[in-house]
Amino acid sequence: MNYFEKALEKQIGAKNLHQIQKTKIGLAGNGGLGSNCAQFLVRSGFKQLVLVDFDIIDYSNLNRQFYFIHQVGQFKVQALKENLQQINPDVAITTVKDKLNQQNMVQIFADCDVVVEALDEVVCKRLITEVFMNSEKLLVAASGIAGWGQSDDIEVRKIKDNFYLVGDLVSGVQKNCPPVAPRVNVVAAKQADVVLSYILNKL
Repeated sequence: MNYFEKALEKQIGAKNLHQIQKTKIGLAGNGGLGSNCAQFLVRSGFKQLVLVDFDIIDYSNLNRQFYFIHQVGQFKVQALKENLQQINPDVAITTVKDKLNQQNMVQIFADCDVVVEALDEVVCKRLITEVFMNSEKLLVAASGIAGWGQSDDIEVRKIKDNFYLVGDLVSGVQKNCPPVAPRVNVVAAKQADVVLSYILNKL
């Protein structure tokens, strides 16, 4: 156990940390939601992650995603892995540079206890929901994160015992309603909090 984990154990207790660390989480998408949710999860003690994204970092990502200017041009999965290792060097991370589809997502997330949906495309968001909402995995999805202000409208909705939806369900990304850091991070933090609460409530 490294110094970060020892400090965290003092704060949340050995039993809670053990429960957290034995949980494996898949992050579908490593953009604004996925990258920030990942850092909140690692800061909470989770260390088994599967990062899935096919995209590379662009300057336009830096206003809301957990990346830095020197990482522009790198694959998101690799850069995110490096950033998460700066929080906890002992994280066990699998990276997948691929676009999710109905055939590969079941295999990619096969041994994950939790799947966090953090995708951009509506079709892909719907697909991952259809695939996992009736599984035994916890699924935490998002809808309605763009713009600024009215962050109190961002809510956590329990759809099923193992399926939660975070967002205001309204604020989709549009020309006059871009994704920016404050609301994106509120949603990402709430997604991470759902995961943390769900896992610890199973004790």
